[in-house]
Amino acid sequence: MPTKAPVIHSDPEMLSGTPVFIGTRVPVQSLFDYLEGGDTLNEFLRQFPSVRREQAIAALELAGESVLTSARPA
Repeated sequence: MPTKAPVIHSDPEMLSGTPVFIGTRVPVQSLFDYLEGGDTLNEFLRQFPSVRREQAIAALELAGESVLTSARPA
């Protein structure tokens, strides 16, 4: 099974360590804020052109995996 390339980065010297999409200064939280506000993934990508579609989808997949993993009984 191939290892997925990382899509999120946190550096204390960039935006005080806020997790951002690799190669950008766009906080990952922005993606979730847009979706929570009713905007589409396409609208988010239009507003933040430095984020690639693959990065955004990978971040959503990571979030989904995290939720599903934490919801499973030990």
